[in-house]
Amino acid sequence: MRAVATQTTGSDRGVLDPETGRAHFHLERPAPAPDLVPWVDRHWIVAWDLRGGAPFTQEVLSFPNVNLAIEPDTADVHGVRTGLGAHTIAGAGRVVGTKLRPGAWRALAGEPAWCLTDRVVPLEAAFGPQARGLVAEVRAATEVGDAVALVEAFLRRRLPEEPDPVAAEVAAVVDAMLASPAGTTVAGVAAAHGVSPRTLQRLFREHVGVSPKAVLQRHRLHAAAERIAQDAAHDWAALAVDLGYADQAHFINDFRAAIGRTPAQFAAACGGAQP
Repeated sequence: MRAVATQTTGSDRGVLDPETGRAHFHLERPAPAPDLVPWVDRHWIVAWDLRGGAPFTQEVLSFPNVNLAIEPDTADVHGVRTGLGAHTIAGAGRVVGTKLRPGAWRALAGEPAWCLTDRVVPLEAAFGPQARGLVAEVRAATEVGDAVALVEAFLRRRLPEEPDPVAAEVAAVVDAMLASPAGTTVAGVAAAHGVSPRTLQRLFREHVGVSPKAVLQRHRLHAAAERIAQDAAHDWAALAVDLGYADQAHFINDFRAAIGRTPAQFAAACGGAQP
């Protein structure tokens, strides 16, 4: 089995209140094998041992990607989630996850990404009886590298030799959006890539599963949650401007709609900080 490289990143974006999470589980992010980079963004391994302690629930505002996840009791394909997710862990266990790049789900399943948005499909229903063998082998693997290699071998047998050039371009646009400065608009992204906003929306529906506007908003909310978790003492009006919002009210409304709490309430919950 191949050795896997683990991406070293200081960002825990998507994991809400990551400092508290780190006290309950260990997260690794192995990079994909070079030949799978066009289709796989990264793998993610969550391991925990809470035996003798209470269960823990981690909230996640996920990236706009399809994920495969093999857990102790379930094995599923998770479409892009438009809202907040929460996952409870107890006892001891491990999740072996794979975050796909835009367009990869269409290559694997032959259906557009929007068909999977806000849905969870059993891995065996998506890929047939062979998925059952993969799940058993991954659960039995004691080393992370072995588990990841098993998933990658399974994907190689199902992916085309060459990526769809349109899907590859959409993935590049998403990468650019996630690195874009505050105030970036859908019209600006479309113009930068030489397409109309309507065309960009159609391509995102097909290959990402959500709209370009939703991707930009998720990027802003990830940045907001990360900054609030790192420092609970904030000037909300200034933070709203930094994130590209026209005013504080729009920022607070978007944050509350996505996370279920105001920024001040979220700040209070992170690390026991006071609002």
